[in-house]
Amino acid sequence: MDRSRTNSRLAEDLLIELDRDAGVPLHRQIEASIRASIRAGRLRAGASLPPTRTLAAGLGVSRGVVVEAYQQLVAEGYLASRSGGYTQVAASLPPAATTAAAGAGSAASTARPAARSVGFRVDFGYGRTDVSQFPRAAWLRSVRTVLTTTPNDRFAYLDGRGVPELHQALCDYLNRVRGTLAVPGNVVICNGYGQAISLLIQVLARRGARRIALEDPSSDDDARVLAKAAGLDVVGIPVGPDGVQVGALDLADADALVLTPSHQWPTGGVLSAAARAEVIRWAGRRGAIVIEDDYDAEYRYDRSPVGAMQGLAPDHVVYCGTASKTLAPGLRLGWMVLPAHLVSDVVAAKLLADRGSPVIDQLTFADFLGRGEFDRHLRRMRPVYRRRRDALLAALRTHLPDLRPAGIAAGQHVLAWLPPDLEEAAVVAAAARHGLVIQGVGPFRIAGAGPGGLIFGYAGLSESAIAEGIALLATAIREVRGR
Repeated sequence: MDRSRTNSRLAEDLLIELDRDAGVPLHRQIEASIRASIRAGRLRAGASLPPTRTLAAGLGVSRGVVVEAYQQLVAEGYLASRSGGYTQVAASLPPAATTAAAGAGSAASTARPAARSVGFRVDFGYGRTDVSQFPRAAWLRSVRTVLTTTPNDRFAYLDGRGVPELHQALCDYLNRVRGTLAVPGNVVICNGYGQAISLLIQVLARRGARRIALEDPSSDDDARVLAKAAGLDVVGIPVGPDGVQVGALDLADADALVLTPSHQWPTGGVLSAAARAEVIRWAGRRGAIVIEDDYDAEYRYDRSPVGAMQGLAPDHVVYCGTASKTLAPGLRLGWMVLPAHLVSDVVAAKLLADRGSPVIDQLTFADFLGRGEFDRHLRRMRPVYRRRRDALLAALRTHLPDLRPAGIAAGQHVLAWLPPDLEEAAVVAAAARHGLVIQGVGPFRIAGAGPGGLIFGYAGLSESAIAEGIALLATAIREVRGR
């Protein structure tokens, strides 16, 4: 790996949350956010910050606001300007920042869909990324680097956590972009989210857990099935427009809670800051574990970034991520950032399961991350998926204006609520007769009651296919209504 590139890896996506109603100048908020990331160790010495124009465009502010923030942090000694206009985290930080960073250093896919249906005209199946967009050339460069530079001992059996290079690369990326407080020693590499949740449920059951709480509705093909197989009781926590209803947690009497807080699957709700804090307080009172499936967090279109819950309480939250929605599910690459007290048990379960994940794939992804290729791929794909989402929303407005889309600001799917006069199962069946694959929200409910809705996966469809699919659905719905 090119060490000069590694030490100056780009911080082109920064987790900066702006509150335009706070009465605090925007440049001060940007300063505070970057300063806090440096102090916490999420931005390491030598990391390059994005150009002022790039960051300003991403935050929706003028370039002068970002310039003023950078200049103040340079004056304080947190940032350093380089020839050519680059700005980096200073190699020698102020004493307070150095101490804080040292302290910090010591401290989903949610749904796996069935195979694409054959013989249908349009398939709105959820949980799919556009694998035709996989960055083959960039990935190949990383493969070549790995095969020509990796020491021989990396190809031997490892300790079950995965390769150290990927631990560090993931910590750098997640701490910078998702606001985690990840340290390499607490990272375990696994074969996607499916294996992550399987290992976690096994460990929790062996430690005496009796009940696991899931969002209602939620995926029916991972945690729900695995928990029941492990002998755990499953209880649903109702989901509202803003995610799980935290007021129901105390009544659940659960030892663990599985959440998709940044983009709830399937409703798309975003758990508020106050609700996140209440979940953390609940976990502290109960001694419970929160399993954070950071589903669809990378693809946001109409809202500011929302940090991961793990950064609020790393001792109570397990952070789970995967390359399935960002690169390709066939890579089978996933990761967990664990509380320290769970690491050894999860590693033991991982070793028992498969002796560890493939080394070359891990090293390739580490190089891919370190070169900034992952950031570039995400920047390229966000406008692609946004155009497809916009095509879906435009077609719904034109053909089916009485359907109410939800969770549209991020992700790769949209849930549209049906009006009271339409029965979900009847609409799904009629759509199938017209050559359309679509799923309702009903099968994913735990309690079995609630309004009808349709789940539109759009990431793998062209804009013309999306328009055709909605036209077919409109015809099917007219048939259901008898006109």
